[in-house]
Amino acid sequence: MGSLMSCLSDPCPSGNRSPPLQAKRRSSTSSRGRGGGGGKDSAKASLSIDEEALAAAAALVLGQRGAAGGLGAFERSASVRYAAKRQSQGPPLPRSCSTRPRSLADPELQPQQLLAKDLKTKDLETNVIVLVHGGGFGAWCWYKTISLLEDSGFKVNAIDLTGSGIHSYDTNKISSLSEYAEPLTSYLKVLGGTEKVILVAHDLGGVCVSYAMEMFPSKVAKAVFLCAAMLTNRNSALDMFQQQMDTNGTLQKAQEFVYSNGKDRPPTAINIDRALLRDLLFNQSPSKDVSLASVSMRPIPFAPVLEKLVLTAENYGSVRRFYVETTEDNAIPLSLQQSMCGANPPEKVLRLKGADHAPFFSKPQALHKTLVEIATMPPPVQAS
Repeated sequence: MGSLMSCLSDPCPSGNRSPPLQAKRRSSTSSRGRGGGGGKDSAKASLSIDEEALAAAAALVLGQRGAAGGLGAFERSASVRYAAKRQSQGPPLPRSCSTRPRSLADPELQPQQLLAKDLKTKDLETNVIVLVHGGGFGAWCWYKTISLLEDSGFKVNAIDLTGSGIHSYDTNKISSLSEYAEPLTSYLKVLGGTEKVILVAHDLGGVCVSYAMEMFPSKVAKAVFLCAAMLTNRNSALDMFQQQMDTNGTLQKAQEFVYSNGKDRPPTAINIDRALLRDLLFNQSPSKDVSLASVSMRPIPFAPVLEKLVLTAENYGSVRRFYVETTEDNAIPLSLQQSMCGANPPEKVLRLKGADHAPFFSKPQALHKTLVEIATMPPPVQAS
């Protein structure tokens, strides 16, 4: 409207002609040839102003039709079309990386709205959260979670495990769990004597976090297993995934084994069929995040999947554990998640309704709220 009004205003406010006369001249074609003093130059100037006003009005009408569902020259972003209106109605809407409709299970809220107003993360046992991705993923998958947690006052580190994300090592050469988890254990090793962190594990990252809990129990304040492998002593991720294969064939169909040492030797890695990525991992996630994953995921090293964990009550068992269930998960179905919690009970089980195997994509706001809840949860009261 600003450009239209400027075109309709008097171009010569200091002249002899009055504003009403100018308005009349622009609205009447019969008056363009009359009047003294201006001659042809005045008529041409008036005609130019008329054309500018008509062009601005036409552009405005097209924009209004486009906003109302008509056919405009192009469809502008809603955040641009309605920016002025939003500012007049209150604070701007929060950032969102999702194109899917919002649901009550994942409300679109500002990060500060998800916290108690008097929360001060510096007063917590620790305000450092370390995110550990699952098999085939990388630190890139946490981009929404990192932003939300940092906006809430937490210090966040996302680890790229060996051969994952931007880590340059060849996945097929990983020969043990300790080698796969080395970026995580190296991070914990250099922490100060009193420093602690909260570890958040996804998928196969649960095996790495369990391994780290056994090695550095005094440096882990809490461990969160997000639809992750939460194993018992002397069990492997392969044992868990074998149970999944027994429930449905989705995982088995999606797996593609890599034999870099020859077909007569054990597999060195596992690829996920790109055609089945959405069905297996991202059945509730926005399309743009599925596209991101399809060009970013790397093979899953096979050796860490085979290795059986050695976990003790003195080390692993001394760390507070929490499990976050995902109800629409096709990779680790809810029934399998509940089975793991039954065999190895955590302090508390929380649930993300409507989340697939990638809740950092499908339910970022609800996941953020859950992680904040766990981070601020005080130790359980000991019975006397």
